[in-house]
Amino acid sequence: MAHLAARTGYQGLVHRLNQAPQGAPPSERLYTILKILMSEKEASLVALVPLRPFTAKTAARAWKMTPAAARTALDELASRALLVDIEGRKNRYYVLPPPMAGFFEFSMMRLRGDVDQKLLAQLYYQYITVEEDFIKALFTQGETQLGRAFVNEAILSNENALHVLDYERASEVIRTASHRGVGLCYCRHKMEHIGRACEAPRDICMTFNTTAASLIRHGYARAVDVSEGLSLLDEARGRNLVQFGENIRNRVSFICNCCGCCCEAMIAQRRFGLLKPVHTTNFLPAVDRGTCTGCGDCVAACPVEAMTQVSANDPRHPKKKRASVDTTMCLGCGVCVAACRTKSLSLESRPERVITPLDSTHKAVLMAIERGKLQNLIFDNQALASHRAMAAVLGVILKLPPIKQAMASRQVKSRYLETLIARLRI
Repeated sequence: MAHLAARTGYQGLVHRLNQAPQGAPPSERLYTILKILMSEKEASLVALVPLRPFTAKTAARAWKMTPAAARTALDELASRALLVDIEGRKNRYYVLPPPMAGFFEFSMMRLRGDVDQKLLAQLYYQYITVEEDFIKALFTQGETQLGRAFVNEAILSNENALHVLDYERASEVIRTASHRGVGLCYCRHKMEHIGRACEAPRDICMTFNTTAASLIRHGYARAVDVSEGLSLLDEARGRNLVQFGENIRNRVSFICNCCGCCCEAMIAQRRFGLLKPVHTTNFLPAVDRGTCTGCGDCVAACPVEAMTQVSANDPRHPKKKRASVDTTMCLGCGVCVAACRTKSLSLESRPERVITPLDSTHKAVLMAIERGKLQNLIFDNQALASHRAMAAVLGVILKLPPIKQAMASRQVKSRYLETLIARLRI
């Protein structure tokens, strides 16, 4: 019992994290990770902050301290990328990011001497990749997921390019961002510490807008201009890396350049592809059977094992192979098309367009509804007993059978939900 009593503050934080749409299943390794990243007192404080952006004044009320003292504590947490600080028009706001994409990654986005990054890497690998509860909760619950793939714009035909919207282009995210930051790839940095990293570039993963501004301010990312951002994007595509970014249309906060061996999103797609852990592009590769030589370049390049070799059914050459696409696994990223030396692959539109949430608030609401956590967004201030009680009541309503739910929560769904998205935005 002693080890349980000693982590009371961390248990409160884990409970808080799991009220958000993206949670963190309890585990002995998770408690060890949190102990490395913050003190128990800090964990106890973070456990009381709202899920949506808040000010120092809000934190001061929850923590029962002066606004000045709260501001000092918040700035310290932001300096270690445990919170993201945002400069609003009138106030500075703070946000508790999820573990992913959030403070897990931030802890490895630069070389640090204040934490044991090798130990962290080992713990992350065990907690996320080996234990699997976290990666399943992150990538396989609900229909709306954390991230989406971006298509390789360089290999689009002129006709296909006409159907690609601006928000579907990684280049447009780079061009229109208010801030652009580049840091160490969390996944490959982590794998480096456990002896499993590949040769793909490390200093290549991108953050944008308010998240980038905070990480740049505290030294976790370096600022880059549009030109360098686009050059890094070209380098990533030249290395057959997949652009995996936030699953929203406006003000995307990150784009990772992912390899199949190290990156957790690609690993999740391979393991749980039928559950659609990553939102795809609106394209699929098509194979020209007349020119495909079955060389296997596309198979080697595909990060999610969606490309395979099958018999070409050529009676004159019974051993001849050709490429085949598993459409249930394919991200539509175009890496295979870029790798094909015989130009036997091209992209075709999917039968139905993939729907992308408008912004991070819209995504959070959709994820919360699908995961049964909407009540935690509506009644967000867990420092207030009234909010905790109302969240419990709404949680019961939202778990009722559909007919009773419609009767009990019609006003919530028809009125409150419409205003919830606006209310949650800064």
